[in-house]
Amino acid sequence: MSASSQPPRQDSLLSGFAPVIDHKTEILILGSFPGVASLTAQQYYAHPRNQFWRLISSLINEDLVALPYADRLDKLLSHHIGVWDVIDACARQGSLDSAIRAARHNDYAQLRQLAPALTRIGFNGKTAGKQEAHFVAAGFNTFMLPSSSPAYAAMTFEQKLAVWRGIMLQVNKSSH
Repeated sequence: MSASSQPPRQDSLLSGFAPVIDHKTEILILGSFPGVASLTAQQYYAHPRNQFWRLISSLINEDLVALPYADRLDKLLSHHIGVWDVIDACARQGSLDSAIRAARHNDYAQLRQLAPALTRIGFNGKTAGKQEAHFVAAGFNTFMLPSSSPAYAAMTFEQKLAVWRGIMLQVNKSSH
C-alpha cells in the first residue's frame, strides 16, 4: 500500500471552518462537518449538488447561488442567519457523516459573546442534531431540518423546502 492510499492516522484530523455569525444573528444553522468539496474550496456547502444555498435562497427570496461566496455570506448575515458546524475537527475518508471518526466538537460556549441576539439553532441533518441537548440546556430554541446534503435522497428538493419553509416561517414569526 502506498503512502498516499493509506487511511488517515487518527492524529491527522481535518479542520472545519469558523462560524459565520455576527452580533445581529438570530438564527444559526448548524451542519455536521464540511465535505471534501467544501474543505477543498474552503466554503460552507460548496458541493454543487448540496441544496443548502438553494434552500436558503428560496426562504429569503434572493438568489444566493449566483453570488460569489463572500457575498452569499454577507446576504445570509443581512437576514440575521448564521452558519456553522457542530464538529470542529475529525478524521474522515470521503464526505459521509457516517465516516466521521475522532470528532472534536466546536466550543459552543462562545456563541453568547459572538452572537448575543442568537435565540434559535437549526440542525441541518441528523448528525448535527445529535448535539441538540447541549443547545437546549444552554437555553436556545432548537429545530431539526432535513439535511441539504446530496447524500440525503429520501426527500426531493421541494419536500425539503416545504419543511425548511414551515420551520423557518415559524421561527421568523416568533422572533419578530
